[in-house]
Amino acid sequence: MSDYIPENPLIVQSDQTVLLEVHSPRADAARDALVSFAELVKSPEHIHTYRITPLSIWNARASGLSTGRMIATLREYAKYPVPEGVAQEIEGLGRRYGLAVIDRDEAGLLLRVADAPLAELLARDRQVSPLLGERLGDLAFRVPLGVRGLLKQALVATGYPADDLAGYNAGQELPVTLRALTCGGEPLLIRDYQRAAAAAFYREGRAQGGSGVIVLPCGAGKTIVGLAIMALVQENTLILTTSQTSMEQWRRELLDKTDLPPDAVAQYNSQRKDTGPVTLATYQMLTWRPSRDGEFVHFGLFHARSWGLIIYDEVHLLPAPVFRITAELQSRRRLGLTATLIREDGLEKDVFALIGPKRYDAPWRELEGQGWIAAADCMEIRVAQGSERDMEYALAPRRNQFRVAAENPRKRAVVLDLLEREAGHRILVIGEYISQLEELAADTGFPLLTGKTPQSERERLYQGFRERTIPGLVLSRVGNFAVDLPDADVLIQVSGKYGSRQEEAQRLGRVLRPKQDGRRARFYTLVSLRTCEEDFARHRQLFLTEQGYSYRIEGG
Repeated sequence: MSDYIPENPLIVQSDQTVLLEVHSPRADAARDALVSFAELVKSPEHIHTYRITPLSIWNARASGLSTGRMIATLREYAKYPVPEGVAQEIEGLGRRYGLAVIDRDEAGLLLRVADAPLAELLARDRQVSPLLGERLGDLAFRVPLGVRGLLKQALVATGYPADDLAGYNAGQELPVTLRALTCGGEPLLIRDYQRAAAAAFYREGRAQGGSGVIVLPCGAGKTIVGLAIMALVQENTLILTTSQTSMEQWRRELLDKTDLPPDAVAQYNSQRKDTGPVTLATYQMLTWRPSRDGEFVHFGLFHARSWGLIIYDEVHLLPAPVFRITAELQSRRRLGLTATLIREDGLEKDVFALIGPKRYDAPWRELEGQGWIAAADCMEIRVAQGSERDMEYALAPRRNQFRVAAENPRKRAVVLDLLEREAGHRILVIGEYISQLEELAADTGFPLLTGKTPQSERERLYQGFRERTIPGLVLSRVGNFAVDLPDADVLIQVSGKYGSRQEEAQRLGRVLRPKQDGRRARFYTLVSLRTCEEDFARHRQLFLTEQGYSYRIEGG
């Protein structure tokens, strides 16, 4: 075949899947270009499979990538000719983004569409039509103010995602400036990609710019991007985080790197329900309710002040109830920060519709190559259970098998071997089950932090780790989020949350801060042989492979 190019790594198939030969000399370059508009599906040793989806194309379009560039990427790296149907599908789906536009005039909100057939299609669609008001000519509809978010969800479901140009209500003014020097006297460096991310979010400025998601690796300074955007918006800001620890980190960064006084930054938590020009709260606090069927009593925080900006930290973990209230907040600028758009509940389309599309995405390996995050070696160590434990696993009810595998007693010896191998390094041991972690804390002599550890004690232990008086920590799931431990360079994962790719992103991020001596980070995952842990590990491995990390397996 004359069009066969053997050195190229991609095989593009007519069902919108793309196969990547990982041993090809052009594989890394092809992968880096492909992930901007395709989703990784599976990644065994030799051939990785990607899928091109409507949402992956629309996110790419929203971040500025043209359909022509997507098609050109496939043709540049394809081993065989790209099926014409695939190119046509990309072109057709890409053109759909923005055929419907939500806009505003003197009387309120409008939905404008590109042509009469689309107007008729939407006017008759059972999801869209109930959300439309009066028809204004052939190509426009009046939109009730309260359904802006619901309409965007419906349009995504229908396959015609709207470009929302209706702008935002002005929040209460908040003068805020980034410091030239931090409180410690260090120059505040805003990296080029952080400036680019803030500019991509803010776009045209106050009238229309300002909704969407910034995707950056853990350790790449997403908080700095949030502060830079606050300095652009200059309005009261509500910041929603995953934990009290994350709230404390945001507060430290706000006071260290902006000119905001301490009394301008309030925390809304179980102890004090304060609000201020900048207010910090957790998702857990917002979604608390006195009974299973009761009201979410803290949702009033969304209306407590005239917010000009709402920041959703780790937006891939946004609880479903917060989506419902966010549908009512489309007149406020919304910023999502995350290391991955993957959601285990499959609600990526709701992130796209209600928070906003992806505005900026910096590949992990690109930032690694520039020295902004540490290089990392990822290794899975497979641990046999022994015949008695294998029988216990086999006889356990299916719902209990994961825990039997996760708490394999032989993992304890492997952890101790790794500690000896990594002596002198700063080590985090992280897992799912408290009883297992208590044993490991006793074995290693490392302090144990769980959800029940008081916040003051957590901060004391984190500070001891930073100051090198504590050589290692054993962490429960609290270690997944917002732990600022820049010296950590080894992470041992003894058990994880089923096949969670988002958890893998969070945990790897604990050791990706660049090291002063340039050393590589190491990420070990312990997996019990002949158990469901192997299956779940393969799913989590997708995330690491998607980011371009090598993944070695020992044992088995």
